[in-house]
Amino acid sequence: MEKSDTGVQYNITKGIACLIFSAFCFALMAALARLAGDLPFVQKAFFRNIVAFFVSLSILVKLKIRNNEKINVPKGAFKYLFTRALAGTLGVFGNFYAIDRIPIADAAILNKMSPFFAIVFSLFLLGEKIAPVPFAAVIAAFCGSIFIVKPSVHILDSLPAIAGFLGGAGAGLAYTCVRKLGYMKTTGALVIVFFSTFSCVFALPFIIFNLEPMTLTQVLILIGAGVAATGGQFGITYAYYNAPARDISIYDYTQIIFSSALGFFMFGQIPDVYSIIGYVIIISMAVLVFVYNKRKAL
Repeated sequence: MEKSDTGVQYNITKGIACLIFSAFCFALMAALARLAGDLPFVQKAFFRNIVAFFVSLSILVKLKIRNNEKINVPKGAFKYLFTRALAGTLGVFGNFYAIDRIPIADAAILNKMSPFFAIVFSLFLLGEKIAPVPFAAVIAAFCGSIFIVKPSVHILDSLPAIAGFLGGAGAGLAYTCVRKLGYMKTTGALVIVFFSTFSCVFALPFIIFNLEPMTLTQVLILIGAGVAATGGQFGITYAYYNAPARDISIYDYTQIIFSSALGFFMFGQIPDVYSIIGYVIIISMAVLVFVYNKRKAL
């Protein structure tokens, strides 16, 4: 156990374990979504979010009824709830579109551009200045992503990777809004319920008019993907509850290891040399920011 300057007790080991568990769950979610076969990505994303909706709603009800806890919605919070929900939904859609069309490790690392986008969005939403080291890391990470996206004159060839990259941008904006809502003391379960409800409603017209028939196996696989995603959400929540981001955030990148292993053993996917170069650059920049934040906190 360690204590912060404010006296809050941290369990770094538990935080790391929870974050690694979360990374595995999200990698498993991607693998199961891919395994579900040739189904529309919106349909797959719907199943991912509907499970999270029911779980988060049950938690919210428990807080309200059993614990008689007040559901706090501060004045001015709605715009951040809406932005978080919209950005998060587009982030999930971009990620699922990429998962079906490029190696899942590529999709995972592009989604892990979100912390770098969060640095940029924090400048505008939170008024946080970007120090020279994180700024340089953001630029380098964006350059690294080019090796994975592999821009082409034939835009359709690069579209899945671009969608994954934009999915990372959406996730980065969503995380920034979550931080803002946290500062405003908005009830956490409410944020998840609002996002899950919004994303399901957003996908509902497509589901109603374009639902592709599914086998029982596909339904079970997608439910499994939803359960894995929910496990990932809980894992990351408990991770940052037990330890500050500056001490554990780098372990979130173990998802790349898990995704690479699952991609290889389940689908025979092997990242090409350009993708590997991109992985090295992006993860190196994540390590740089991690070390910088640790030293800055001393």
